[in-house]
Amino acid sequence: MKKDSGYPTMAEQQKQEEKLWHAMKITAYVFSTGLLVFTALANAVSRYTHNIWDNSGHFWQTTWLKFYHLCEGDEWTIFFLGAALVPALAFWGFNGIFLVADVTGKPTFITRYRIQLGKNDPVDTQKLRQAIYTALFNQFFVSLPMLVPMFYLMKWWGNTFTKELPTFRWFLVELSVFTLIEEILFYYTHRLVHLPLLYKHIHKKHHEWTAPIGVVSIYAHPVEHILSNTLPVMTGPMIMGSHIVSISAWFSLALITTSISHCGYHLPILPSPEFHDFHHLKFNQCYGVLGVLDYLHGTDRAFRQTKAYERHRVLLSLTPLSESIPEEPKRAE
Repeated sequence: MKKDSGYPTMAEQQKQEEKLWHAMKITAYVFSTGLLVFTALANAVSRYTHNIWDNSGHFWQTTWLKFYHLCEGDEWTIFFLGAALVPALAFWGFNGIFLVADVTGKPTFITRYRIQLGKNDPVDTQKLRQAIYTALFNQFFVSLPMLVPMFYLMKWWGNTFTKELPTFRWFLVELSVFTLIEEILFYYTHRLVHLPLLYKHIHKKHHEWTAPIGVVSIYAHPVEHILSNTLPVMTGPMIMGSHIVSISAWFSLALITTSISHCGYHLPILPSPEFHDFHHLKFNQCYGVLGVLDYLHGTDRAFRQTKAYERHRVLLSLTPLSESIPEEPKRAE
């Protein structure tokens, strides 16, 4: 009998690559139609928020100019604070709340909304320390150096450090483009690192957490952190030549959103984390962020047959969805 080496055969590798290439062929459709839809939605939303923005616009513009002059117009200082410090504070401030719940099991108004019941209750402190160390390493020694070439590219664009803030409508258009680009790049790079060889040496680290917590969102091999975490988020602003305020808001929003997706709690009002939590549980489903490409490529079919899919919505009551839509009891064998 031929001994299994643990590595995929050439035929298996080729089949995986062909499936990935086939999946990428419809990206043009998603990008073109999705961009139109998102831009239309942005324009529709801006009709209702434009008056609010007009009334507060002077305040934000004045505040920005004060900050600009406080930094004496030094572009690197402004870029570092906006693209690195503010998003990092948003990430750790937001995750700090969840870390208290993960470690202590309190407050119950958070822990009662746990998705995978009985998991991380409380979290393994040794695994948690390793996750925090890796997250800090990725932020300081991977993400931060990547901001240097981005800084010079944004200087070349010439719009990033202007004294005039972008309009609210334009920011919504940018946000639409950023979201679409992130969905496309994250989905395909994520499927790429799920190829057997790359999974074994790179992506398996992230999947050590079958029941994830918020800080695990950037707990990854450095190569994966570049390909799947950082580049998909950075590419949109670099293409659009965005203002530093737009970049800062987008980076912060992206970090908070991915933290919610990994936090392990389905809390009221917040976006549902059921989709990505299911990916950590099953590994071969739900690769994307929005779920659009998963639907088009059929990589959410198993998910759609589960109770988790029924719970995948914004919770508008105080009753945990694990109680209102419980898992079916296991049949006795």
